Amino acid sequence: MPVQWLEQTLWQLGLEVHRQSFSRTLPFPDETRERYMVHGTNVYGILRAPRAASTEALVLSVPCSPGSQNNQAVGLMLALAAYFREQIYWAKDIIFLVTEHDLLGTEAWLEAYHDINLTEVQSLGTPGRAGAIQAAIALELSSDVVTSFDVAVEGLNGQLPNLDLLNLFHAFCQKNGLLCTIQGKLPRSDWDSLPGYAHSLQTLALMVLAQASGRPRGDHGLFLRYRVQALTLRGINSFRQTKHGMAAIGRTLEGMFRKLNNLLERLHQSYFFYLLPSLSRFVSIGLYMPAFGFLLLVLVLKISFGWGWGWRWGTGRQHPSATCLSPQEARPGLLVLVPPVLICEAAGLALYLLPVLGQQVATQHFPVSEAEAVVLTIIAIYVAGMALPHNTHRVLPGAGAARGWLTLKLVALVALALVLVALALLNFSLGFLLAATMVPAAAAVQPNGPKVLLAVVLVLATPAVTLLLCIFLERELLEVPAGAGEGWQLFLAALGEGLLQHHLYGSCLCPLLALGVYPLWLLLWNVLFWK
Repeated sequence: MPVQWLEQTLWQLGLEVHRQSFSRTLPFPDETRERYMVHGTNVYGILRAPRAASTEALVLSVPCSPGSQNNQAVGLMLALAAYFREQIYWAKDIIFLVTEHDLLGTEAWLEAYHDINLTEVQSLGTPGRAGAIQAAIALELSSDVVTSFDVAVEGLNGQLPNLDLLNLFHAFCQKNGLLCTIQGKLPRSDWDSLPGYAHSLQTLALMVLAQASGRPRGDHGLFLRYRVQALTLRGINSFRQTKHGMAAIGRTLEGMFRKLNNLLERLHQSYFFYLLPSLSRFVSIGLYMPAFGFLLLVLVLKISFGWGWGWRWGTGRQHPSATCLSPQEARPGLLVLVPPVLICEAAGLALYLLPVLGQQVATQHFPVSEAEAVVLTIIAIYVAGMALPHNTHRVLPGAGAARGWLTLKLVALVALALVLVALALLNFSLGFLLAATMVPAAAAVQPNGPKVLLAVVLVLATPAVTLLLCIFLERELLEVPAGAGEGWQLFLAALGEGLLQHHLYGSCLCPLLALGVYPLWLLLWNVLFWK
């Protein structure tokens, strides 16, 4: 990044210019971007508000990509800085931020600006500060002319910005005649027809998949963690004949910043939980939560059924699948649950810790790189969890009775219900996908009946298979279908990327699946092979 040139240019425009150096050593090499030990510099200029004290601020963020990929965005940011400097109506400070190394630079700047350290990034701090950041816009342009703007709303761990900010951008695009898309899909005029409903369903499904991944789809995704409402705007230059230059884009951004400049309080009146079938319509939390509630009702009914049979055992009645045992053998107690629960939780803990800790050992004994060793270790531990000695409970008297596996299933269902409820309140899309796949299998699993069929159903409900199917579904919705080989490569890349996102930015998807969902799935697997 041309640090000295950016500093000189921003200084000539009359801004207060600062730089911030940072460094970060990745837990394992990122082969996609070919980096391991990252050193970078962020440059930012502050336009002090002439009409108010420096208590509030707005941010225009531009990632400086390698080569000339995003040079147009940097040029437009400098032009806007020169124009904003001449105006006298600003009531909030405006920060013009140029970051290096995409999300790593943004995370380093945000941590230094708020004087906290959530990750292990090393930085020298930010020598210059403005007020509390109210809103932020991240800009990405691939050309000096655009045919449409694609807006990204999904942030880290599925967080979404306030809907008013999205409505503001959509309104200015309509005013200036700019086409605006979401998930790369243009809105249809015949939205109330059958093809229009199908198109909206595709857009909605793409947003569900993007939000469930927990990955920020732009620099704005890291601002949301600090209660800063933010969007990422991507200029697209496609084959369409109607094209717009920098003037139209500049007018849109200038109008948005003038509207945000008039804010008297943080954006909070509109929705924070929503799904978007298009930019002009949304599905609120009051409409989509009942669908999740019906899925959860299955677990509630199964828990009630299991609890009822547990009470009947206290009166001496037997479950229909119980074997004829003596009263002493029919009451094994909660001690039977200790071995399977400990083994399943230990498998989840190993899945979370060993891939990164054991990468050096793997590279010394096998001809693989560090990144390949991490991914292969994840797969090995995941598969090995199914073959662990889950039958250690059999040494206890009466452990093979129906009460033993039914009690274990009851514990697994209660824990699964609690995890899904908590997850749906934080990231509805991820909670819904896990509920749609795991709830039917969890309700049906038992050691009696067609064991092969139940084993197949349970394997298809595992989080790893869900991830693989979601990858194929996303490619189908994007109209770029992937073959079996390409889908497998995308699956391996998603495993490494998910673990890397957790260590770099604090994504919760990796620990949630490893320490929460995977052990619960192993408990259900243990119920299936209880006998």
